[in-house]
Amino acid sequence: MTETWRARLRDRLEDFVDTFVVAGARHEDVLRAIVEEVDELRMALDRDPGPAEDGSAVVEEPANDWPSADKN
Repeated sequence: MTETWRARLRDRLEDFVDTFVVAGARHEDVLRAIVEEVDELRMALDRDPGPAEDGSAVVEEPANDWPSADKN
């Protein structure tokens, strides 16, 4: 993958931060909060490096084997 994703990431981060600054937050506070959240995400990744692979997010469809399911 080329480095263009990093430039796009930076652009999106700048827009993201600006959204909160325009709403009244301090620039430094927004950046600090982002760093804290990234640290939390990093720790979560360390605990479960493949969350999509463990099946915990899979929602099973309900079975249609209850008595009234066959009636129209």
